[in-house]
Amino acid sequence: MTHRRLAGTVATLAALPLALAGCGAFGGAEDESTAKPERAPAEEAATKSRERVQAYLDAMAAKDAAAGRSQLCAALHESFDAAATGPNGDFADHFEVPQAAITDIQAGPRGQEVSVSVSVAVGSRKVTRPLVFTVTRDGADWCISAEAAAGSVAPASPTAKPAA
Repeated sequence: MTHRRLAGTVATLAALPLALAGCGAFGGAEDESTAKPERAPAEEAATKSRERVQAYLDAMAAKDAAAGRSQLCAALHESFDAAATGPNGDFADHFEVPQAAITDIQAGPRGQEVSVSVSVAVGSRKVTRPLVFTVTRDGADWCISAEAAAGSVAPASPTAKPAA
C-alpha cells in the first residue's frame, strides 16, 4: 500500500510542472517577449477619440443621423434627436459637408479634446468652422460627450451652427 501511495505522489509531482507550464506559470507557449503589449492608456484614448470623431464626421457628410447618434454618449441622445436634423443641426438636409478634418487631439479636463475643421456649404455659400469634440470613456466604450465651437467655454449641444 505504501508503494502505491508513493508512486501516486511521484506521478503527481512529475506531472505538476507540465500542468503549470500549460497555465503559463513557466512561460508556456507565450512568454513576455512574444506577448502582445497593452496599449498605453493615453495612446488608447487618442486612438478611440479619433475613431469616434471621424465616424461622426463621416456620418455628417453622408447625412446618416443614426450613425452620428451612435457615436454620442447616451446623455446626448435626446438633445441630438431634437436638434440634429433641425434648421441648424449637423444633419440638416440643406447643409452639405464638403470637408471635415481632425486637426488635433489632446487630453482635456473632461476627456480627450478632438479639434476639427468642418466646412459647411449652403447653396453657393461655404463656411469653415473650428469645433472641439470631447470624447470620454463610458464604461468599456468611448463616446462623444460634448461638441463646442473652438474657443467656447461651455460645451454646446451636438449640432454645428454655421453662419448662414
